[in-house]
Amino acid sequence: MSELLRPGDLPRYIDHTLLKADAKPADIEKICSEARQYRFFSVCVNGTNVSQAAKLLDGSGVKVCAVVGFPLGAMVPKAKAYEASVAIEDGAREIDMVMNIGAMKAGNFKLVEDDMLAVRKACGTTVLLKVILETCLLTTDEIVKACHIAKNSSLDFVKTSTGFSTSGATVEHIALMRETVGPEMGVKASGGVRTFADALEMINAGANRLGTSGGISIISGQSSNGY
Repeated sequence: MSELLRPGDLPRYIDHTLLKADAKPADIEKICSEARQYRFFSVCVNGTNVSQAAKLLDGSGVKVCAVVGFPLGAMVPKAKAYEASVAIEDGAREIDMVMNIGAMKAGNFKLVEDDMLAVRKACGTTVLLKVILETCLLTTDEIVKACHIAKNSSLDFVKTSTGFSTSGATVEHIALMRETVGPEMGVKASGGVRTFADALEMINAGANRLGTSGGISIISGQSSNGY
């Protein structure tokens, strides 16, 4: 049962994240070193930092995750697909794409689907693909619809947030996403997961991955002011 998890059990859930615009090579080196030390599942970085992270993590078992269409999701599908393909060439083994949020709000579900399918094609069958819904900007019905489109488009995960909008993950949204996609898809909570208690709540609600810059604090049973 997830209620029995201890802080030291959480590294396998954590995508150790650094997505700030001012991240320097030294910062990427630091998070990769931390990911190696604490055995986090992955590091999550912007595309420009993928190559460096992949070299630093080679042989470690820690994956490199790249964000695509970040943070607004307002790029055309072929641009996101190209961005994903470059990140994969540079060493990314997971892609976190931002959904076309404006299209979802406008009811243009075909564009939402085309967007996801384009990146799915770029990822092929070997690179895991998550879609960031930015749930704080969506209604309950829109979250459910987005989850259905993601599932029908053969994506691997639905994810709550970029961490750059009005708020991050909530327990209610994680539970809704898990109920909608069922047990076969992944659900990632990101944005605002700063303490062990936060992490446990998200896992108990249905998350099986956590995106956070505060992973070290979380697994130490402390709190973090980060992403």
